[in-house]
Amino acid sequence: MSALAILMIVFAYLLGSISSAVIMCKIFGLDDPRLRGSGNPGATNVYRLGGPIPAGMTLLFDVLKGMIPVWSGYLLGLPPIILGLVAIAACLGHIYPLFFKFQGGKAVATALGAMFPVATEMALLLIVTWGLVFWMSRVSSLAALVTVALSPLYAWLIKPQYTIPAIMLAALIIWRHRTNIKRLWLGTEVSFRTSTKNRKK
Repeated sequence: MSALAILMIVFAYLLGSISSAVIMCKIFGLDDPRLRGSGNPGATNVYRLGGPIPAGMTLLFDVLKGMIPVWSGYLLGLPPIILGLVAIAACLGHIYPLFFKFQGGKAVATALGAMFPVATEMALLLIVTWGLVFWMSRVSSLAALVTVALSPLYAWLIKPQYTIPAIMLAALIIWRHRTNIKRLWLGTEVSFRTSTKNRKK
């Protein structure tokens, strides 16, 4: 592995370690998302705590944490398998953030951001898939799981050389959602509709 590849992997992990949810909650005077709501420092939980503006900003920065290092690596000519490792490093930074006591989130937005540089068509398919599943189910975790599960297929259809990196990312995100999968199977996963009603009470 080249020095450039190692540098980009380290950069991706450090960038991923910046917890957008915690920072946005501090800026907007909200409770620590690791200690309130679902306990997950991600955009969905920030929405529960503070509404659409801090949640939208959290989502944007989480996406950029995955997009910036992968896009940089892509422009620097790193091969697909190394780009996959860069993407995983960004997600691991989000899941186990060095700067926030290794208490991170599920890395869905960061993973999707990491997939965006592959192709515009793939980015649009991922967004549409998430939106449709969420609109039908109102369950954020289900939308995330379906989207990342389909991402290797989208990669294979659009840019086959990125299929293996997409599989690597999808496996990581699905593993991270193992408790959500159990709740979905048992029918106890909280829907966005229910959590929003609870926030308004």
